[in-house]
Amino acid sequence: MTSPSPAARQALRQAELEAARLILDRMGVTAADLVNASRPRTAVPTFTEYIPTVRAAVSAGTSRVYGSYWNRINDQWGSRRLDELSPTEIKQFVEHTKLHTVARRNARGGRSAAEHLVAALRCVYRHAEDDGLIDSADNPARKVAKPRRLPSTRRAVPDARLAEIHLAAATTGNDPALDTLLLRLHVETACRRAGALALRPQDLDPAQCLIFLREKAGTVRWQPVSPTLMAHLQQHATKRHAPSQGQLLRYESGLPITRRRYDHLWVRIGEHVPWVAAQQISTHWLRHTTLTWVERNFGYGVAHAYAGHTDGGGDPSATSTYVRANVQEVAAALASLTGEPHPLA
Repeated sequence: MTSPSPAARQALRQAELEAARLILDRMGVTAADLVNASRPRTAVPTFTEYIPTVRAAVSAGTSRVYGSYWNRINDQWGSRRLDELSPTEIKQFVEHTKLHTVARRNARGGRSAAEHLVAALRCVYRHAEDDGLIDSADNPARKVAKPRRLPSTRRAVPDARLAEIHLAAATTGNDPALDTLLLRLHVETACRRAGALALRPQDLDPAQCLIFLREKAGTVRWQPVSPTLMAHLQQHATKRHAPSQGQLLRYESGLPITRRRYDHLWVRIGEHVPWVAAQQISTHWLRHTTLTWVERNFGYGVAHAYAGHTDGGGDPSATSTYVRANVQEVAAALASLTGEPHPLA
């Protein structure tokens, strides 16, 4: 028996497909209905059921930032399933949050609260997508835009003003040695608060005057410090009995400090230096101060490396790939800043 030719087989298949389409059209069934029916979806949980799962899956820093907003979401929609929200409902809740946020001296009309609320929702729905609970096209948080972020009011602090801050820290409070060490650490390294709190005695390299900083998004770097700061960090760790693998910065009692020490420090300085309270000066202003000085005197590439910025961290300038500075150049900038020679400069 002769087998049908390829052309005949193709014609037969086309006829079968046309017949199938005709039957499906008469039944009112689409191809998408068949695909979805063949993939049974996991039952979609409520916000109350799913938010704890997300909390357990994110870093401690992310949980701290989004925690209060997840609580608001849970209070608002806790009993509702993730696939029941519409973009319009989210927009209404964002506007309500902007109007009812706590008004502080540096408030900007609730923009920050609205931005964090949308980000917290997107985090929940992104995990829901990854878990196969909803489709990307059905994600309502994707369809709600974040409020446009306004330019920061932070700027570099002039030398004379910076001296006032150091004087207030050194002459007030119950632990001037700790407070002045904190200020010098942040001025020299431009590190973030989390980087200072994560510092351990084993992260010190006295021979090369380097400290190992671990900051947000898991970034790490060896940062040059002056011989004077290195000596004080070692002395602090020894006197306050910091374990090698434990937190370095500690109270006189030996207990590790927390973020609250920074809060109390700036409140106290603001009580003695009124412009600090008026402008809401914080530790991050010190980072602005140092990086501005480095950029003005040593250029963008050195400031980029000094800050610990990564090329994949959202930097809009492709030039950063080609002007990357090394640790020796960062050490040279530090030596000029502090007036002390550095082993790597």
